[in-house]
Amino acid sequence: MDIWRTPSDIPSTLESSVLTIGVFDGVHRGHQAVINRTVELARECGCTPVALTFDPHPFAVHNPDFSINMVSTLDDRLDRLAAAGIEACYVQEYTLDYAQASPREFVEKQLVGELKARSIVVGEDVRFGRDNAGDGALLKELGEELGCHVELVEDLTDEQGRRWSSTWLRELLAKGDVAGAREVLGRPHRVRGKVVRGFQRGRALGFPTANLTGDDLGEVPADGVYAGWLVKTAPGSNAAVYLPAAISVGTNPHFGNKERTVEAHVLGRADLNLYDESIALDFVERIRPMMKFDSLDELTARMDEDIRLTAQILGVPTAGRVNPDDVTAQ
Repeated sequence: MDIWRTPSDIPSTLESSVLTIGVFDGVHRGHQAVINRTVELARECGCTPVALTFDPHPFAVHNPDFSINMVSTLDDRLDRLAAAGIEACYVQEYTLDYAQASPREFVEKQLVGELKARSIVVGEDVRFGRDNAGDGALLKELGEELGCHVELVEDLTDEQGRRWSSTWLRELLAKGDVAGAREVLGRPHRVRGKVVRGFQRGRALGFPTANLTGDDLGEVPADGVYAGWLVKTAPGSNAAVYLPAAISVGTNPHFGNKERTVEAHVLGRADLNLYDESIALDFVERIRPMMKFDSLDELTARMDEDIRLTAQILGVPTAGRVNPDDVTAQ
């Protein structure tokens, strides 16, 4: 997928596009319906399927005193768009100056003018332009005037009628309900980052871990222990390798840590050297909250149970502790 960040990046060979617009945080099932329709319509009319997305999140720009954690990183969002069939994505730097464009200016100059939109596909709750003054009805009106077809996709909801949304995803992840998040996303929730050196306490206990830290991992679920997958790139290829893992999120209160970390132990593996490698962690199910134990023996016994449950949840063979002397990472 081509990534454009300025008007000059848009190739002169772009004749017409079917365009979708949004932050697409998480690329959840509601987003997927809009994206799938964009790709389908582009194939029908022989146009290029294009997405316009924004970075940073508009809410963060308009409300600098309030923090918003992105469900997924920009790279992950772009990967999801590409996998769904979007062929080009314009990543618009969102600023207060950019936000001053009127609804008409936004549609006429950027969507139809620069991005050559023949059709626009968006959710029915679309808002755009200065002060979010534009809505779906106005977009259709402007599209008709400018010769651009506009299609509004109805919101998708769960069986109880709640709309799939990034806000709902954040609520679920804040509670550690990664199984519920999987229902909204249509896949496990993912965080992504680079492996850094930790305290190596897990290695000494027979549970070596890959450690991720930082503020740019994506939305990290509530503290606790989870069953999931460590996803890495296979050596010499772009193929993804999924390794079953017990994932710990929190401060490790047994050792009195204060920094919140994300650590993944790949079941039964002592031969992985992942330092400085970019990996992803997919969260499948929460096993338990973060706990403080009265002794090291209680902690390791609980960790034995954690990896047993992880194997059971993921449907893989059970693996015990590894020999610390066999760990190859230095």
